[in-house]
Amino acid sequence: MRTYLDFEKPIAELESKVAELRMLSDSESSVPITDEITRLQQKAQQLMVGTYAKLTPWQKTQVARHPNRPHTADYVAAFIEDFTPMSGDRYFGEDAAIMGGMGSFRGRSVVVLGHEKGSDTETRLKHNFGMAKPEGYRKAVRLMDLADRFNMPVITLVDTAGAYPGIDAEERGQAEAIARSTDRCLALGVPLISVVIGEGGSGGAVAIATANKILMLEHAIYTVASPEAAASILWKDATRNVEAATNMKITAQDLLQLKVIDGIVPEPMGGAHRDPEKAAKNIGDGIAKALGELDGKTPEEIRRQRQDRFLEIGRSI
Repeated sequence: MRTYLDFEKPIAELESKVAELRMLSDSESSVPITDEITRLQQKAQQLMVGTYAKLTPWQKTQVARHPNRPHTADYVAAFIEDFTPMSGDRYFGEDAAIMGGMGSFRGRSVVVLGHEKGSDTETRLKHNFGMAKPEGYRKAVRLMDLADRFNMPVITLVDTAGAYPGIDAEERGQAEAIARSTDRCLALGVPLISVVIGEGGSGGAVAIATANKILMLEHAIYTVASPEAAASILWKDATRNVEAATNMKITAQDLLQLKVIDGIVPEPMGGAHRDPEKAAKNIGDGIAKALGELDGKTPEEIRRQRQDRFLEIGRSI
């Protein structure tokens, strides 16, 4: 069953009516309602196009968090061949909030890392809703070390509300783990391509997204803090989340203009959850193009490009 967001209610009503007419058409073939179905389908499509052409930052936040939105595991299955998952940080344990491993991307050996939120209650609990603990970021460092050693590009898929803020994570050095992961990204001598596929929240996102090229899906968000957290910090009122989202410049379109990201990956009409296969192809094409732009560069040139890229953000904003 399709899940609709609040601002999609008019679309939901039309699509529900289409479904009812289709059932009626199947059960009573003599009723000439095919033209009415076509008319309502066209009206629903036009309404969706108009709605998604003018989404507010808060509406984009809702789309980025849609419960049916594809996650890292879905995209890995779609465009990474012979994926071999690797677990553990070799210090404390395994963190399922970050999945990673080696595989083949369009004939090229790569290391893949990404936040995984889970798709139902059981898997969301298993993956801690994509909020990594220190061992997740230390696992990321371990895999980036392997990528550097064997000259494999790194692809990271970002989708987290932020790093896990629990006491146990802080006791095991959450801030230090995030800092070391960010530093390892900067030191890589192989290309690093990051794609924000849903939420890109705070240091939990930056820790694996300090990349040569950063791409964002059309309706993803990338922010220093969630709109709710920002509203609580700025105004002591989490209900001002819509206002916070509007003023924080968290959308792909805003961040491309600010030169924080390098490109926007188009989503299927209505969001990636409506056509995951097309979304995966678009992401794959974006990654392939970004990797191609770095072909032939030496490790030192790759490091310098990445470092200059982030220094330039501070100079230009």
